[in-house]
Amino acid sequence: MPALLKDPRYRAYWLSLFLSQVGGWIQATGLGWLVLELTGRAERLGFVLGLLFLPSLLFTLPGGALADRYPRARLLFGLEGTLAALSMALALGLFAGRVGLGHLYLFALAYGAVSALEVPTRQAFTAELAGTRRVGEALALNALSFNIARMGAPVLAGLFIARWGTPVAFFLNALSFLPLLAVLARMPAPPPRRRRGPWARELAEGIDYARRTPLVRQTLLLVLWVATFGINFQALVPAFARLVLGLGPEGYGSLMGALGSGALLGALLLLKSPVVRPRRSLYGSFLLGGALLLLPLAKGFLPAAVLLALGGLSMVLVLTSANTTLQTLVPEGLRGRVVALYSLVLMGSGPPGMYLTGLAFDLLGGYAPALLGALVLVTAAYFATRPWPARLTPL
Repeated sequence: MPALLKDPRYRAYWLSLFLSQVGGWIQATGLGWLVLELTGRAERLGFVLGLLFLPSLLFTLPGGALADRYPRARLLFGLEGTLAALSMALALGLFAGRVGLGHLYLFALAYGAVSALEVPTRQAFTAELAGTRRVGEALALNALSFNIARMGAPVLAGLFIARWGTPVAFFLNALSFLPLLAVLARMPAPPPRRRRGPWARELAEGIDYARRTPLVRQTLLLVLWVATFGINFQALVPAFARLVLGLGPEGYGSLMGALGSGALLGALLLLKSPVVRPRRSLYGSFLLGGALLLLPLAKGFLPAAVLLALGGLSMVLVLTSANTTLQTLVPEGLRGRVVALYSLVLMGSGPPGMYLTGLAFDLLGGYAPALLGALVLVTAAYFATRPWPARLTPL
């Protein structure tokens, strides 16, 4: 058992958070199915997902400032409770047959806005609860639970939706928050955080710290470029499976399973070695670029699955190591705002990255991954010229 899970308070938090992650993936699966049930149009599905994502661009940084102002356990309790209430309200409306497409738009906007506030608060609280010296292990555990939920929950969602209908996905997500809310309610309340001044000044403090601290700045820039050109390669998998390898739905699902298995392996490797090593983000970038560069040479399912598994492993290596580096370096009073910057960089790379990925495939077909891999390798080579400490000692 990882040492951090021997702490009863952290173990209870991690297990309850894992259940909430399972519920979140069940709801995500149900949301896509619900939009198609209501409209039958993939374009509307993309629009709803865009509404779900849009608030993150507006509210992530303020969420980080909130996490640095107020007791994080209490703030997280309120945010998780709001998410549970939104899911339950939609579930009850669906059971009653009173939900239309307009209601779904409002739900996506509201859920996305609260989630944008919740992400930096939860990440900052996770590090606070674990302690700076154990933040590497805490983030590796989080990556492990996230990828287990991502692999298993959609299968459960399909079974539940087939048996009881789409509303059950939202109902189960609402229930999945209850253990987490119970754990958070029992957390001791720390002294109130001092309110330092206007919101704009506090946001500027976080941005200025990231700009002035070389390792923080180059870590954020590495994540931005690697995520834009490399991590969004997941958007290529359906087209690569069908149009290049000639696979059907089962083959596509198996390739996505290989990707998830690699990510799970990456989380386990980091868990076995939780020492904070910033260079791992760089090594992961080289691995990801190499996997993408070789992917066009894969002429069958097995070599493609192996390379996608390597891609999943390297993706976790880049992101978890970068997050651990930032959370180890940052002063406690700035943690929420710096984590919010990391979240914004990662999520902000999504729209342009997915568009560029699709454009590359339209222009180059099966050779598109090679272009993306080359861009990732060039990015990694550039950042390799900068100083990266072999390891960090927590404050």
